[in-house]
Amino acid sequence: MRDTTLTPDFIFEASWEVCNKVGGIYTVLSTRAKTLQDALPDRVVFIGPDFWQGKDNPLFEEDKKMLSQWRKAAAREGLHVRVGRWVIPGHPIVVLVDFTPFYAQKDDIYGSLWADYQVDSLHAYGDYDEASMFSYAAGRVVESYYNHLLDENKRVVYQAHEWMTGLGALYVKKHVPAIGTIFTTHATSIGRSIAGNGKPLYDYLFAYNGNQMADELNMQSKHSIERQTAHNVDCFTTVSDVTDRECFELLDKRCDVVLPNGFEMGFVPKGVSFMSRRRKARQRIFEVANALMGTTLDDSTMIISTSGRYEWKNKGIDVYLDALHRIVRDDRLQRMVLALVEVPGWQAGPRVDLQDRLASASSQHSGGQAPLPDPIVTHNLHEPGSDRVTGSLHYYDMNNRDTQRVKVMFVPCYLDGKDGIFNMSYYDLLIGLDLSVYPSYYEPWGYTPLESVAFKIPCVTTSLSGFGMWANEVKGESSHLLDGVEVIPRTDYNYDEVCTAICEAIVQYANASAADVDQARKAAYALAQQAQWKHFIKYYYQAYNIALRKAEARKEQA
Repeated sequence: MRDTTLTPDFIFEASWEVCNKVGGIYTVLSTRAKTLQDALPDRVVFIGPDFWQGKDNPLFEEDKKMLSQWRKAAAREGLHVRVGRWVIPGHPIVVLVDFTPFYAQKDDIYGSLWADYQVDSLHAYGDYDEASMFSYAAGRVVESYYNHLLDENKRVVYQAHEWMTGLGALYVKKHVPAIGTIFTTHATSIGRSIAGNGKPLYDYLFAYNGNQMADELNMQSKHSIERQTAHNVDCFTTVSDVTDRECFELLDKRCDVVLPNGFEMGFVPKGVSFMSRRRKARQRIFEVANALMGTTLDDSTMIISTSGRYEWKNKGIDVYLDALHRIVRDDRLQRMVLALVEVPGWQAGPRVDLQDRLASASSQHSGGQAPLPDPIVTHNLHEPGSDRVTGSLHYYDMNNRDTQRVKVMFVPCYLDGKDGIFNMSYYDLLIGLDLSVYPSYYEPWGYTPLESVAFKIPCVTTSLSGFGMWANEVKGESSHLLDGVEVIPRTDYNYDEVCTAICEAIVQYANASAADVDQARKAAYALAQQAQWKHFIKYYYQAYNIALRKAEARKEQA
């Protein structure tokens, strides 16, 4: 039987996080880029916002000779773009577009959006306008590039990520109908808001009306662009089965394809390099902790961490800290534990007193000195009195006293290698952990646990995360630490049970034999191998096929 699957000759992909490291979508795009670039060399173009004008962007290498004639034509059409390469494996072509000139046309753009697709922009506030103007500019870039550089016989797809790029996807659908359009929601705006506002999401999901909840939560415009884009593009996708159900209930649209998030193992060092970088990471973590706390923590200490967005309930930061508090009182714990909270907050730069202590000649032997004031946080906070992490640690009386076997260090900054304290990237520190904990309540996929196991760090997550569900599916039953991932059952109402389970998992792993630890690390790495993009990219080709078939049908009808 002849294979009738349509594959693209050219791919455009737009996201707010192209060359802009903000969250998990950056990891989706940057780790997948090499797989697509290998299949379609320089026929994959990523489009991102250009708000780095006049500033150095370490993730973007501009090439003023690349596509120079098209850039001139685009400028005549009112598009101000820079072209170059994304500094990631594969080095794909990137177009960064200045979207600010389109603010002057905002009302007309929104008017057309309402007339064509009934998108309600009347209730816009906050980042809605900024995202929409970028999205519109990205759609214009695709239109211009296609008209000037691509043969009309080429099969072309445009993939837009999150509500921030929905407007552009709808623009392309209308103005360049030969292009197949794909919209990927990584988390519905309403679902995230329901969960973040303390409302039970899962048990009552069937009863929620997305439009009604948008009114109640003042999310009308974001919900509207997300919902209408989902209903009008050629192929609607999301990242996990749990979010597919959410889309069906809140956006009234089942996804056409689920696109699980993969990883590129080329980011992970191997052999001697792996061990060297692991030792370096652990050394730096202990240096900072000892300088901050006046302790003498050494390599016998177990290092654990949670990380991600500062979403108190959704990311499970609340249960993580509660579990640590319970471990302090657990007599079974046989090792010192250093627990990191790597969650970017409203920080005001590195602590000078900590920098001075680290810079001193005796920084590697800073143990025995008096702890610094408030020895739980590495960077200054703008409003420390209202910070929930430090507030909870003070409430739990976890102030890193000598007698506490569990020490906690809050790292409220992006680990980009230039934070002023660690001066190492997130991955360069991740490799030094012993265990990671991501007890999410709302987690459509969960890149942090996938990254963790890729670096041979076993992790604890929950059954409400897409990654946790996938780990259970791979195992064929509930996954546990010796399988590389401990998947804790989580519901709307079992907070206490989750805290207890996290406590049990940490104590169990801290007291585990060397053989069990080795087994867990090997199992974690083996699981990550199954989540490589080379295994998951097939789902993208399913989406490309759906979008291209609808685009072909429009061509035939034209």
